[in-house]
Amino acid sequence: MNYLLRTISLAPVILAQGIWTNLRVPTLPEPPGAREGSAGKGPPLKLLVVGDSAAAGVGVSRQDEALLGQVVSRLGGRYRVEFGLHAKTGYTTADILRRLHEMEARDYDVALTSLGVNDVLALTSRGTWLERQRQLREVLREKFGVRLLVLSGLPPVHSFPALPQPLRWHLGGRATEFNEALGAAVEADPDTRLVNLRFSADASMMASDGFHPGAPIYSEWAERAARIILCNGANG
Repeated sequence: MNYLLRTISLAPVILAQGIWTNLRVPTLPEPPGAREGSAGKGPPLKLLVVGDSAAAGVGVSRQDEALLGQVVSRLGGRYRVEFGLHAKTGYTTADILRRLHEMEARDYDVALTSLGVNDVLALTSRGTWLERQRQLREVLREKFGVRLLVLSGLPPVHSFPALPQPLRWHLGGRATEFNEALGAAVEADPDTRLVNLRFSADASMMASDGFHPGAPIYSEWAERAARIILCNGANG
């Protein structure tokens, strides 16, 4: 059954469950900590992290436990990392595009993204999302001089304990479709790599809200992203 038919057939149930989930799941804050700065030793590497609540680090108490801090920590043994984080809870790909267009141009070597779950929740069509992702890659290259694009795939939404069934199954299937479509779209891009986030369905590794990553997931995510960056010599 395709997504449209699933949505129509399940509409009364998933609408009610969506409202119930919004009321029940606690809103966790974005953690404090530096969103711009530098760390490490070695040749310079300019890193831009953009995206949604997961990019912002929701689910842990400090930025050094979150995606940004853990990636910088892993890169800092080889590079002097100059970093910038532009992320906000609720951001879709369209929101990040608007923010990037508003920002002043500045060169970065690497961009790491975390986007897609909110696009799924917003019922964005797959074609629209892929086009916005294409525009995102274009602006990162042309306005910000990015030479290596590290795109995070969508997480295993089908295993998020915060979501009741059948809403979890429905949104999880859509997230899988988006994940596979993004992989196909960037497969031939020589400057783009995809981080696979489907490495664990262990709810104990998630944040207390059952929706966001916990520190162990951020750690593995950062390890995979840093490995890609180190293997691709992004600072030339």
